[in-house]
Amino acid sequence: MTTIPTQKHRNPGLHAAAGALGLALIASFWLSTLGAELFGTTAQIVAVKTAIPYGIVLLVPALIVAGAGGTRLARDRRGPLVTRKSRRMRIVALNGLLILVPSALFLAKKAAAQDFDTAFVLVQLAELAAGAVNLTLLGANLRDGLAMRDRRLALR
Repeated sequence: MTTIPTQKHRNPGLHAAAGALGLALIASFWLSTLGAELFGTTAQIVAVKTAIPYGIVLLVPALIVAGAGGTRLARDRRGPLVTRKSRRMRIVALNGLLILVPSALFLAKKAAAQDFDTAFVLVQLAELAAGAVNLTLLGANLRDGLAMRDRRLALR
């Protein structure tokens, strides 16, 4: 017999997996960018910067699933951890939509043309800074999510 999901049937595993995927993708974008910029050839920089927009196609849905799942899981919960996680996710989303995605698209276009001018460098620095902020915030959300899970399991 198949059960129909209801409000009480939540899937914290899906939320956790989507969040972990999002964090891993952002970390891979950030580390590959930094590595290519510091130690790579022009061809490697071009490869990294032109590949990132394709990764965004996977990243955006992962973060949407993680955010929606987190909202659903926190619906009946209150407290400082829930509040902090929610605030962080708003910053992550705004940072991604206003800085990271436009930067990635701009940098991919410039890199494909091998146009590494001052604008490229400045946007690259802004992207690295915004990416570091998102990594920090998502890492803190992971930590707090694990703490919330552990508390919930301890109450059972």
